[in-house]
Amino acid sequence: MHVDGMRANSLALRLFLSATAWAVIILLITGIVLSSLYRQAVERAFDRRLGVYLRTLVADVASPEEGGEKFPQSLGEPLFELPLSGWYWQVTRTDPGKAEVRASRSLWDGGLPHLQDNGIAAGPDGSREGYVSGPEDQRLRLVERNIDLGDEGHYLVAVAGDAAEISEETRSFDQALIITFSILAAVLLLTTTFQVRFGLAPLKRITDGLAAIRSGSAERLTGKFPEEIAPLARETNALIEANKEIVERARTHVGNLAHALKTPLSVMVNEAAARGVEPFAQKVLEQADIMRDQVARHLERARLAARLTVVGSVTEVAPVVTALARTMEKIHRDKNLIIDVHADDKAQFHGERPDLEEMMGNLVDNACKWASSRVAIEVVRERPDQASDRQVVRIIVDDDGRGLSPSEREQVARRGQRLDETKPGSGLGLSIVIELAALYGGGLTLGTAPLGGLRAELVLPAA
Repeated sequence: MHVDGMRANSLALRLFLSATAWAVIILLITGIVLSSLYRQAVERAFDRRLGVYLRTLVADVASPEEGGEKFPQSLGEPLFELPLSGWYWQVTRTDPGKAEVRASRSLWDGGLPHLQDNGIAAGPDGSREGYVSGPEDQRLRLVERNIDLGDEGHYLVAVAGDAAEISEETRSFDQALIITFSILAAVLLLTTTFQVRFGLAPLKRITDGLAAIRSGSAERLTGKFPEEIAPLARETNALIEANKEIVERARTHVGNLAHALKTPLSVMVNEAAARGVEPFAQKVLEQADIMRDQVARHLERARLAARLTVVGSVTEVAPVVTALARTMEKIHRDKNLIIDVHADDKAQFHGERPDLEEMMGNLVDNACKWASSRVAIEVVRERPDQASDRQVVRIIVDDDGRGLSPSEREQVARRGQRLDETKPGSGLGLSIVIELAALYGGGLTLGTAPLGGLRAELVLPAA
């Protein structure tokens, strides 16, 4: 899973960031611990080296030489002879009144500080280790020990080495550690990315499956899923099946209700019509017509609402429009109409075919009734908002009839309104189109066509 595909507040991004954070924290802690342990190991090795020189000095001090003087011999290290080399030894007599200092030639005319004066306690072997500042502000690692020779005196023997060796070796190790851990971190990040991608792949399959269901290319989630999300897939499929059953039951109930109401209304109308011109009979007929209209309207809305709950219905627009144009040419052959169709073959309506046919049938039939000689139909697929992925199907129906004024457009959009009683129809066509388009989240607008007549522009959701 590419990091750029991990959107904010996504599960993939959370897993990636949490795993990355823990990996960084663990690597940092491990690096600090390893660097500290390595430095301690280097210091111990350096102290052992100084300890060898210290024991040699102690042996020299404890062994009497000719003349009875205590003076260390050569330690076998040329650096003790090189001035300010960073390697020094110093023997100090600590008896009161008998201050005496012997030092290596490398110390020149300087001296070494005493760790015991800094409050550093002696170890089990009686020696002390620590860092001090030497000549030329050199940082030194120093080891010292007190020697009690009884009547021959008390001495403080010290050996110091250049601490830069410890720092350089530790720095080299730290650099290698940083390079190694950087490579390890990169590998861990790649591994984490792979784990997130691999681990969330079943969820991606569910997402793609749901998208396929909504687009109409699939009816249910298929395939095997891990046991953790298999219940989700099963429940989703069960929900889809239950939704279909509810829709079918709703359609059945709507049909039953329509038939149940149709008969009593017909009886009322027939009885009222049989009474002729009586005021009561006329009133019953008037109210019965209103009831029929309201029942038809609400049953139609219920039917459409039930149909819209079906997930995944997709209809190709071009074949519907082309077939409808041929049908209308035959129906209105006496007018010798020319119906031009320009439809995008990729345009798909996110809804059922009967609903599209009903909307288009009303619009095209209305245009053919009022047109003088020509009707133009155009179908385009477009994205109204460039910042959104949502696309729509725009269907434009133009005619070369007399057209409508703004007030007339408003009037014909109302249910049952007709401008010319000589034209066939019930006056319900455009209002049905408006209501049906609104249920799909679309709309219908009326305007003036370039041909001179009415332009009906229908916008519907695209698949």
